[in-house]
Amino acid sequence: MICALGSNVAGCWKELAAGRPGIRRLKAVDPALLRFSNAAEVTGFAPEEHFEPSRQDLLDRFAQFALVAAREAVRDSGVEFTNALRDSTAVVTGCCLGGQTAEDAEFEILYRQGRNRVHPLTIPRTMANAGASMLSMEFGLRGPAFTLSTACSSSSHAIGLAFQMVRSGAAEMALAGGSEAPFSYGLLKAWEAMRVISTDTCRPFSRDRKGMILGEGAAMVLLEPWEAAQARGARIHGEIVGFGMSSDAHHITQPAAEGAALAIAAALRDAGLAREAIGYINAHGTGTLGNDTTETRAIRQVFGAHADRLALSSTKSLHGHALGAAGALEAAATLLALREGVIPPTANYTERDPECDLDVVPNTARALRVECALSNSFAFGGLNAVLAFRAHPA
Repeated sequence: MICALGSNVAGCWKELAAGRPGIRRLKAVDPALLRFSNAAEVTGFAPEEHFEPSRQDLLDRFAQFALVAAREAVRDSGVEFTNALRDSTAVVTGCCLGGQTAEDAEFEILYRQGRNRVHPLTIPRTMANAGASMLSMEFGLRGPAFTLSTACSSSSHAIGLAFQMVRSGAAEMALAGGSEAPFSYGLLKAWEAMRVISTDTCRPFSRDRKGMILGEGAAMVLLEPWEAAQARGARIHGEIVGFGMSSDAHHITQPAAEGAALAIAAALRDAGLAREAIGYINAHGTGTLGNDTTETRAIRQVFGAHADRLALSSTKSLHGHALGAAGALEAAATLLALREGVIPPTANYTERDPECDLDVVPNTARALRVECALSNSFAFGGLNAVLAFRAHPA
């Protein structure tokens, strides 16, 4: 993991468990040019500490994040890639925007400075599959490699499809997740125009919530069959047991509870889990007026009376909304919560909203061991993806 909370899994988990948000005053762009001033940026990131000069020149910030996170995942897994394993390992990443930083910089050269030439590496810098392609080359992985772009569900779809490929035998192993780096002037003005960015902070499910806070970063997981992981003595963080998808078929930006409920139910069905088996949900929880009430209704629709016994939290209140990387960051947070027996809180919470009447673990992390959990992702365009996880027995 790398995000506003830290540059590795241990650092991110420390802040998640402490409930300390990584939301600060925006630095990448002058806040005086915008109607909002706060963001969840990765701080202290020095590309030269991770990449030689030629690679720094080739890789946009989002692809750099993907590589940093993937290196940590592969290192932690202890896997040794043989030639046969390289041929059968998939790389599946999610990204909403691609190389937004590079694209914005070159547009400025063309349209503001009036120059007639852009950097010769603009295309490989900006293409959304750059992360997946560079991961494939980094580790010599020659199996299926591709990138999904389904807005805020991108990396949940990526992890879910990678899971299906490994489970079916289409791939022996998969490196999956997502990355995003959205902090460029042009894109921030576009988000400003949507009027969904909070002017102070992200407080999901709170009555006085004002919107989302944008974030950036990456998270990656290495997936393999349980028996294979055990056989090679891998450190197992948890088990992915189900994946559900749906489309709202409703509205390009306004969510529908029915569509979200379909994806939640599909994940439970795929996992073979009764709704009573779920103890925690990492919510999509953007902090917008529409999303949080809609997600609450969807959860109640699926879980009925059991909804009142669920712990629910939105870690976007801590690491921001990282768009295409959000689902991967939240999947990692969910796995860590299961592994550590600690539920990260919904930070910045101030006041109960009667329309968001679930146990949202407000402000303070909770020691709670649960066996199974869900991670929800509900994207613009009504594209929904839900991952189901089970804790690894201690």
